[in-house]
Amino acid sequence: YQRMLKAKGVRQSMSRKGNCLDNAVAENFFGLLKSELLYLQKFQSMQNFKQELIDYLDYYNNRRIKAKLKGLPPAIHRQQALSAV
Repeated sequence: YQRMLKAKGVRQSMSRKGNCLDNAVAENFFGLLKSELLYLQKFQSMQNFKQELIDYLDYYNNRRIKAKLKGLPPAIHRQQALSAV
């Protein structure tokens, strides 16, 4: 499989063993986005969807607490981690 990809000029996005752990963070985020925003409502228009998405991203980064981040929203956790350096 790897030889075929290389012959076609395709760079695989998984480790040699086939683990796609590098995608885990993105997969988790988009799963949450779909379950917490996309599947819960019908959008009036693309503009309405864009505004709801912007609002969700603000909520996710600044107000939604995460147990893995010691009960902090991602932006606050990141800010604390950077100030500790």
